[in-house]
Amino acid sequence: MSGVVAVTGYKPNELGIFTQQHPGIEVIKFALRSNIIHLIEEGIEWFIISGQPGVELWAAETVLNLKEEYPQVKLAVLMPFLEQEGRWPEHAKSMYYDILANADFVEAITQRPYEHPAQLRQKNDFIIGKSDGLLIVYDEETPGSPQYYLGPARRKQEHSHYPIIMINRYDLELASAELREQDPDYWTQM
Repeated sequence: MSGVVAVTGYKPNELGIFTQQHPGIEVIKFALRSNIIHLIEEGIEWFIISGQPGVELWAAETVLNLKEEYPQVKLAVLMPFLEQEGRWPEHAKSMYYDILANADFVEAITQRPYEHPAQLRQKNDFIIGKSDGLLIVYDEETPGSPQYYLGPARRKQEHSHYPIIMINRYDLELASAELREQDPDYWTQM
């Protein structure tokens, strides 16, 4: 695979995550990290997110943390519209602003605030169009917002080589077990 990978997945509320200390966040970041490293080692340089809270921001943190080991890696944030963070909780806004400040490229797809749902559909189509593959934390047995990326990704896959790498609940269970093996003390403190 070459070039650019879009990364998306569930929002925190879709995962039942309502605090920054939730142990599930570390599991998701661990699973993302191993997939992102594999992609970097295959030649991927750019990772694109739209900046949504949850998996996208955790993936952005993961990419930014990997820059020390892999200085060639880059992060792009292509938000669907201006001021998307307007109604987010303070901790999500803070994380978002930190990621925007450290990203290699930041741009709003529509240069105006939210007006209608079509802007979200345009964002999905645009990001899939600009990427060479999709890394998605999603389980098809548990529908949620990531499914709106899957439609355009599968359509693109019909006429071109467009890998979709899905991290599902079984992958997360394996990541959790691996994390427990690496650091049993972390889990007993939770």
